[in-house]
Amino acid sequence: MEDVIILGSGCAGLTAAIYAARASLNPLVITGNEFGGQIATTTEVENYPGFPNGLQGPELTEQMKQQAERFGTRLEYDEVIEVDLSRKPIVLKTHTTTYETKALIVATGASPRKLGVPGELELTGRGVSYCATCDGFFFRGKEIMVVGGGDSALQEGLFLTKFGSHVTLVHRRDQLRAGPALIEKAQRNEKMSFLWNKVVTHIDGAGALQQVALQDTVTGETGEAKVDGLFVYIGHLPNTGLFKGQLEMDHEEYLVVDPYLHTSVPGVFAAGESHDKHFRQAIVSAGFGCMAALEAEKYLSSLE
Repeated sequence: MEDVIILGSGCAGLTAAIYAARASLNPLVITGNEFGGQIATTTEVENYPGFPNGLQGPELTEQMKQQAERFGTRLEYDEVIEVDLSRKPIVLKTHTTTYETKALIVATGASPRKLGVPGELELTGRGVSYCATCDGFFFRGKEIMVVGGGDSALQEGLFLTKFGSHVTLVHRRDQLRAGPALIEKAQRNEKMSFLWNKVVTHIDGAGALQQVALQDTVTGETGEAKVDGLFVYIGHLPNTGLFKGQLEMDHEEYLVVDPYLHTSVPGVFAAGESHDKHFRQAIVSAGFGCMAALEAEKYLSSLE
């Protein structure tokens, strides 16, 4: 029997663990498939407070882990494959073990939707990115391409014009899905241009991104474009499938929470990108982790 189990080992989960451990809750973190979450896939992190010289994403999560463990957090490198939130205590099953817990913090995060084309996986972190705030700085004076047509694609594309020599936005249709004001702002920016009715079909480079192959969605014609950085914004997928039918979600399957991060089930809290589809920053997820742990502590105190 656990007092609190935390699902996820990114900034939200590890911060929740630090606070829960300091509250003598002896938390258990079940890490999931990949330790560290999205931030652990980022090479340089230069916008996390307290590190003036920056640090590697894996280094940040490793330091968070060590801090959490110093206060008594236990980590299990496993994946939860089944949960039952209909009973108390809550029951969770991994590939190897069944757990019971009085409180649960869901910090399972979200995953960027991938293009699913050849070369994407191999060149991720070597020119292919899903976070302009994380990686835009590394493309100063470089040719940048952004894939997408919604608000995120335009917002991040505009942000990238601060760094790149030019930003080309590629969209599979001939009209953007973003808001009119954002579209107008992008069209006024002299460093942005648009490729309509195009999709990326292949990503190429020897150790680093060099070019992409494009196909016209109307004519079927193909071509290539030289590019140094490719930023993909075609949506995120929250890692909440485990909770379908058990926790309230919105139409995009993000968890619905109240201002104090309580989910629709008492004793279950959410932290980070399992519910946050707006900010998607490590420092914000860490803040949510803190909040969820404080609320879990209050909930457990109410049971006594």
